[in-house]
Formats: sequence, C-alpha cells, structure tokens
Amino acid sequence: MSGQFKKQLSLLDLTLIGLGSIFGSGWLFSASHVASLAGPAGIISWLIGGFSVLLLGIIYCELGAALPRAGGIIRYPVFSHGPMQGYLLGSITVIAFSSLIAIEVVAAREYAAAWFPSLTTISDGVRSPSVLGWFFQFALLCLFFALNYYSVKTFAVANNIVSVLKFTVPLLVIVALLYHFKPENFSVTSMAPTGSRGIESAVSAGGIIFAYLGLTPIISVASEVKRPQYTIPFALILSVLLSTAIYIVLQIAFLGAVPTELVANGWQGISEHFPLPFKDIALILGLGWLAMLVVTDAIVSPSGCGNIYMAATPRVIYAWSNSQTFFKVFSKVDQKSGIPRPALWLTFFLSLFWTMPFPSWEKLITIVSAALVLSYALAPVTVGALRRNAPDLPRPFFVKGFTVLGPLAFIVASFIVYWSGWNVISWLLGSQLVLVALYLVFKRFVPTHEVSLKQQLKSSAWLITYYTLMIIVSYLGCFGEGASHTIPEPYDTLVVTVVALICYYWGINTGLPKAMIKEDDEA
Repeated sequence: MSGQFKKQLSLLDLTLIGLGSIFGSGWLFSASHVASLAGPAGIISWLIGGFSVLLLGIIYCELGAALPRAGGIIRYPVFSHGPMQGYLLGSITVIAFSSLIAIEVVAAREYAAAWFPSLTTISDGVRSPSVLGWFFQFALLCLFFALNYYSVKTFAVANNIVSVLKFTVPLLVIVALLYHFKPENFSVTSMAPTGSRGIESAVSAGGIIFAYLGLTPIISVASEVKRPQYTIPFALILSVLLSTAIYIVLQIAFLGAVPTELVANGWQGISEHFPLPFKDIALILGLGWLAMLVVTDAIVSPSGCGNIYMAATPRVIYAWSNSQTFFKVFSKVDQKSGIPRPALWLTFFLSLFWTMPFPSWEKLITIVSAALVLSYALAPVTVGALRRNAPDLPRPFFVKGFTVLGPLAFIVASFIVYWSGWNVISWLLGSQLVLVALYLVFKRFVPTHEVSLKQQLKSSAWLITYYTLMIIVSYLGCFGEGASHTIPEPYDTLVVTVVALICYYWGINTGLPKAMIKEDDEA
C-alpha cells in the first residue's frame, strides 16, 4: 500500500497545510473568553495549548507515517488493541468532527448577526440563534451537504480564496490594534486575577485547544512527505510555533486595545462587552473598515472549515463502519461519485443535532475541545502498544525519547479533558460507558472472528477504567458546574496525573499479542 504514495510534499508545503488547517473560527472568539477566564495571564494559556498540541501531534506522526490508512485515526487502535477500542474511539471522533461542523456554522451565524441582528437573540447575556438564525445555520449545513453530495472538487477554488483571508485579516487586526495599545491595561488589575484555575480553564473552555486542533491534515499526508523523519516534525513545530506567536500577539493586542475603564474592576465579564471581540473592538476604536473585514472573514472562513469537515467526517464514519463495529450501511460508497453518501447523510443529521441543545459558540466549544483531545489522546498508548506487538513495522518517522514523551503527552491530554469540567465530562465519558454496555449486550453482532471478545475486553479494560476514573475525579474536583470541590487544587492535578500514568502503562502493556494490521481494502 505504501508504495502507491509519491513522496512529493516539502517542508513549506506541509507547514502551509498545518497553518491553513489551524486557523478557523477559534481566533475570532477566543480572545475575549480567555481574557474573562484568565485576564492577562491568558497568554500563558496559549503557550500551554501550543505545547500540548505539538506534543500530541509529533507522537501521532509516527502512526501516520508508518500506517497511511483511510480513516487512520479510528483504525490505529483497532490494529493495536482490537475492534472494541476502535469502536469507542470511532464514537468519540464522530462526536468531535460532527460537532466541529456545528460550531463553525454557529460562528458564521454569530458574526453574520453583526450585519443582520435578527439572526441572534440575547437573553440574560446569553447569545442564542433566533428562529431566523437557526434557519441560517440550517441553510449553511444544507449547502455543505450539497457540495459534498455531488462532488469532492466543487469547493477547491473557493477554499484557496478563503485561505488568503485566513492569514491577511488576523495580521491586519494585529497591526491596527497595536497602534491603539494601552500598556496600563496590564497593570490596572492582577496579571492572573483568577489564579491557576483560570489559566487552566481557559485552555479548554476559552477555545484555545479548539483554535489549535487542526493538525490532522499534516498527519494524514505523512506518507507523501519528502524526508519524513526531518520534514514532519519540523513542519509541526513551525506551524504550531507560528500559530502560537500569532495567537499570543492577537491576545496581547486585544488586551491592550480594550478601553481601560472597562477593566478597572477586573477582566471578568469582558466577553459580555465583546461577544465578537475583534469586530467589537474595531468599532470602539472607530475602525469601521477593519470591522467589515473581520465580519467578512468570520462568515467565510468558518464556513470553509465547516465544509471541509463535512467532507472529512463521512470518511471517518466509513472507516468506523468498515471496522465492523458500526452499522454496515455506512460503509457503502456511491459508485458514480465515489462518495460514502449514507455516511454523509448521518454527518448532516449529527451536525444539525449539535446546533440544537448547544446554541452558542461558548457552549459548544468545551464539548468540541474535550472530544477532539480524547480522539488524539489514544495516540501515545497506540504507539507504545504497536512498538511491543509490531516491532518490525517500518517507521519512516520514529519518535525519539518516547519513553518520556509518551506518558507526558497522555498526562497533558488528561489535564485538558479534566479542565473541560464536570458538566462536560459527566455525559461525554458517561456516554462512552453506555456504549461499552451496548457492545456487550449486542456481543453476538460484534466482530470476534479474529480477536475474541475476551481478548478485546482485556485489551480495552484500561480505557474503560480510564473513562470511569476521570468521571469520578471530575466530580470530586474543582472544574465545571456541579463539581463537588472535594479534592482541592493542586491535589486534583496530582490525582489526574496518577490516573493517567496508571492507565497509560496498563494500555501499552495490554495491547493485542500481535498487531492486527490491515490494508485499506481489507475489512
């Protein structure tokens, strides 16, 4: 299979792919939310987010280079731990990807409301779609669906135009806001008014992790890269470092441009004054031309990202179905168009669902961040297990220092999930445990011809335990609505670290006796 891929992507190509996929709606909303949660110390939150994503991305590259497979993110754990683990990761990845489509159309609607106020209603400071606004979101989802139903090439030209906007507008925002910079904003209150909890919460709940998590394309083309051992890590490092620099300067520019009188009593609630931060700040500064550019970018750019994930999610569902742990109908591909249309229909309905119970960007963001990180978090365990049960697998990119980086990456991912809060973790991980129960209830339908159910349970026990313990720690901890605060800071962080380490080493040592590696055309 690997012989079919041409090594033609350069360092510049791969870096631009990474940067282009990172910039979506995250930068358009995060600045005010991060400021509300952490004040000026939110700059530290951006550094934590960049480091976390870089660490997970580098480890994931070993899998991408060694096993270039369609829907790889779901298939890798099947290779290392069996179908049950692929089944659980498939569900969390589909949640992550489909809700990401929803968050992009919500972002487009929120900014479109700057021109058409009737799209959004405000009640007790909460911004929600009006009936007209919901139909605006619905229309965008229908457009994405139609573009992907008939052709995979329809939006290629438009996407290039979108990419130009993605980079031009943020740079113009930085230049304009730094011209109106007020250094006193950084000393009028404490640099970290909410302490370490605010800094940590901002990583998950402020939209930071969401803003970074666009490295999947780099990983997915790993087999087509020139000199992968050199090019992949450098492209990852460059794209994350450049995006981190841009995000931090954007945050600094926003903090410095806010009218000082608005933060005299603290940064809490600043997001209520600036729900559309860069458009709102531009209008206050009398920069109408900049506000118009930001709104235009904010409608077009998230729509482009939403369209891309409307194309990507059906492929993930297809891979999940093809692993025989999801309904077989979703593995069907239309012969004429080459599009997995049943999976596309499911993607459409799921993304539509996510616009209903979670109507605002800030409510959706934590869910998306937690689900995306969980989908990445299994990578260190999968890499560790495959090094044990597939030692002879060719690895064009080999992570050096994995004995340290592997557990560190899993710990960091666990922190980000924990910081999402009890109100997110309780149902997100709880739903995973429900899926485990359903897998056992319907055991006669699950694939056992290659790996027995007993072996699947043995190889997935670490993950089931991890989900259970994270739910317990989240309830006893200090993050999110409903948390009991039984375990105070910083002891909650210590407990999460212990849970992560135990489950990590358990996971890499209980993989399949021999890896079950298959090609794309094998069920």
